[in-house]
Amino acid sequence: MMIAKFRSNEDGVSIVEFAIIAPVVIMMLLGTMDTGHSFFVRATLDGAVQDAARSSSLEGATSLTQQELIDEEVASTIRELAPDATVKVSRRYFKTFSTAALARAEEVIEQSPGNLKCDRGEAFMDANGNGVWDADGGSDGQGGARDIVIITFKVSYPRLFPLAAMFGWPANVEMESNSILANQPYGDQTGYGKPVQVNCPSV
Repeated sequence: MMIAKFRSNEDGVSIVEFAIIAPVVIMMLLGTMDTGHSFFVRATLDGAVQDAARSSSLEGATSLTQQELIDEEVASTIRELAPDATVKVSRRYFKTFSTAALARAEEVIEQSPGNLKCDRGEAFMDANGNGVWDADGGSDGQGGARDIVIITFKVSYPRLFPLAAMFGWPANVEMESNSILANQPYGDQTGYGKPVQVNCPSV
């Protein structure tokens, strides 16, 4: 008789059901908010990088001081959304859009068998005259008038909520945004001289 009474009693069922469902619902909400925040940061980063690229293509942006100011503006924009974000920037310049798109490594005079890398005491043909073997054929920096510049920003920041392990996500959000632009024609474009043979660093 008593057992039958307990079986038919539904008092407190809602609380039990809530206790079972609530953690799952809360995790889904937090995961959605975290993902939405990442998309928002990414959209903001892309917009900031486009603005930075346009500002960097002006004649006044050839100085390192001006480039640092432009880079800091992007970093500040991102840190408004992700205060602990780490922002790294790189600039690579080329003489034409085609060489930037192809990103061909400078020619290595290889030993046999070749590995398409500048190592083992080999030599390479330094086409851009910077004394360093470039795997993409470009040079570091903003370049000069009419040069083609690829500016890249890499951002890393801790997730909005500390639930990454539960979802199988990395603890930090990593994203990258880049833009390619031609510097304004504020002067004659410089050219490279004839490639010279340079020794590769010993590894």
